[in-house]
Amino acid sequence: MTETDNPARETILARIREALRLPAPPPHLQAAQAPVGHASSGGGPLAILPAEVARPWLPDGGVTPAERLAILTANLDKLRAVVHRVPDMAAAADRLGAIAREQGWTRVAWHGHPLVEQVVPGLACDLWQVDADGATAACDKHALEGCDAGLTACESLVAQTGSILVSSFTCGGRGLSILPHAHVVLATIDQLVATVGDALELARQRHAGRLPSMLSFITGPSRTGDIERILVLGAHGPKQLFVILVDEPPAGHARSREARG
Repeated sequence: MTETDNPARETILARIREALRLPAPPPHLQAAQAPVGHASSGGGPLAILPAEVARPWLPDGGVTPAERLAILTANLDKLRAVVHRVPDMAAAADRLGAIAREQGWTRVAWHGHPLVEQVVPGLACDLWQVDADGATAACDKHALEGCDAGLTACESLVAQTGSILVSSFTCGGRGLSILPHAHVVLATIDQLVATVGDALELARQRHAGRLPSMLSFITGPSRTGDIERILVLGAHGPKQLFVILVDEPPAGHARSREARG
């Protein structure tokens, strides 16, 4: 069979020949003056446009703090996470204690982050600090799986996707935020950012360019819809996600990028 005997094949090959003859720049690139060595597509050197060029195709993250907070809480609600907004750290400790009683928790693992240390003393549970001297909880998966909840801080909250960026610095490793049956995140209002890119940039600034060994975006409780598209929570991690959002950060707490000016 020749090419002329197969019109569909000839059409495909013709399109390939056309694409090879008339190359187009990759998405979000423009013809502009660029350093020598940049790729060219026949219309001149290519330069990457500013990040704003992609924003029309991405979810809205809000412009003002109020808009970002509204978008974040709406997204977290859609993701079946539970948000508790409190005025200060004392109220955060009270709310955490109330959640533990309501859920019937008896064993809670936690990471020694400065924020978390302020709310732990009020918990009437068996407490396990994963980074305590001599402790092995950070790598003891069976022990962490036996905990009702894992309590951590976070790097930031992302309004755009309703995500929480955690790191080895804020939660002592990946296991504490994955293996217990519930995950409680303690955050302050100044950790709220608009986009995923903003969250990564804030982490880069906070850690002076030396990022922690582990960064992970958490978007709602663990879930799967693989079986007949039926949503199941807790498939590969915590079935519950609680966010305690504090309006008034304690003295000395790291400020957001906007607050730094």
